[in-house]
Amino acid sequence: MGSTTPAGPVLLRRFRPGAPGRRRLVLVVVLVAAFLATFLIDWAVTIPAQGATPAATASASSAPSSNQPCTVSTSNGCIQGTILDSKREPAAGVDVDVAGPAGFAATSTTSAQGRWAVSVPAAGQYSVTVDQDTLPKGQFLTNAADAKRTVQANLNANAGQIFQLSDQQGATTSDAGTSVTAARAWQQFVSGIRLGLLIALASIGLSLIYGTTGLSSFSHGEQVTLGGLLAYTFANQLHMNIWVAGVIVVIICAASGYLQDMVIWSPLRRRRISLTQLMIVTIGLSIAAQYAFQYFFGASTVRIQQSNPQTVTFAGVTLTVQSYVAMGIALVVLILTGLFLAKTRFGRATRAVSDNPALASASGIDVDRVIRFVWTLAAGLAGLSGVMLGLVLNGVNWQTGLQLLLLMFAAVTLGGLGTAYGALVGSMIIGVVVELTNLVLPGDFKYATALVILILILLFRPQGIFGRAERIG
Repeated sequence: MGSTTPAGPVLLRRFRPGAPGRRRLVLVVVLVAAFLATFLIDWAVTIPAQGATPAATASASSAPSSNQPCTVSTSNGCIQGTILDSKREPAAGVDVDVAGPAGFAATSTTSAQGRWAVSVPAAGQYSVTVDQDTLPKGQFLTNAADAKRTVQANLNANAGQIFQLSDQQGATTSDAGTSVTAARAWQQFVSGIRLGLLIALASIGLSLIYGTTGLSSFSHGEQVTLGGLLAYTFANQLHMNIWVAGVIVVIICAASGYLQDMVIWSPLRRRRISLTQLMIVTIGLSIAAQYAFQYFFGASTVRIQQSNPQTVTFAGVTLTVQSYVAMGIALVVLILTGLFLAKTRFGRATRAVSDNPALASASGIDVDRVIRFVWTLAAGLAGLSGVMLGLVLNGVNWQTGLQLLLLMFAAVTLGGLGTAYGALVGSMIIGVVVELTNLVLPGDFKYATALVILILILLFRPQGIFGRAERIG
């Protein structure tokens, strides 16, 4: 009698766990590396603060006129903005006066790109006034009474102000801000595409984690925050090239996902811990990570790049250069991820585990190895999303990922839990709807739209667009 060959492709037998001794060695190496990385980050953040001199705060309380970019530090903050005319072209040569505590007074003149910035030496309330005599000919503030504003400035932080110009004298800010025009709708639609692409980078990993493990990870948003804050550390504090810093950040975030599965999730799976208990662990991990971010980076918003972002108008849409680059990178990465899942053996093994883990294991697939790869991929993509969001939003703080978590859950639920392609489609829909809502809703209240969409999905199509309805009971 000949030997019987187990079912399944031969190549799938490669997904076998390593020896226990090798696992312990890798665990020790990763833990030591994480320990050293913690001190590196702490050093990078605290050394500049210790080396800062109080000369700026003790200097004279007035500053000369300037149109130079402002860079925040532990000894100063920045009040800055951009002034565009009625045709959305930069308004150059406009004077902006800033006055504040202790007799502080400074004037900034808008550059050829319409940007102005003033460095302030202390936290407090500052008045920002546009000199209307310096406005371009035929241009007026949409509301002359809005020429003077009060701004709260903080050290090591930016405070932005936008003044709208119109070619009609007597127009009001309220009318211009609430009117829905085709140009404004087109601007918000493209902004929604941008937001959807960046959400998709993170939500695809969240969906794959659910598909392969059944776990809804509430700590996934902190992977986004980690990516943004690490990019700030390497690009701003350690003065690395932003492209090199981005690659390093993605690698570190991917390694953190690998480490999480090795130390936390894999041992808990072997003990057959329920999904409810695992979900509670993710909530605790999320809270712990948020406190860690506040300890190392503080509660203020930090910028990956300190210079004022340049804007480019294309097809009637004005976005920053960072936005165009981030959209391009996100699109390329999403396409490569889709091709990997569809065309490679490991990608097909990942999809097999997502569809039916028991059948995949019976076919010779090492389910644990696939799950560990999914955690690694998900953390890397979330870290990349954090870097891109930090550049697009011109800042990142300890709760950036937390603010996007509801959008990510709404996206994966809309697209279909456990499906990568569904997460992509759901993210694009959520991003566009959220930004278009800004046409009628003020400020960040637009994010509440994601909650409304999530409730409607659960009421009328709980399986999502690409999900399969399942019989319960």
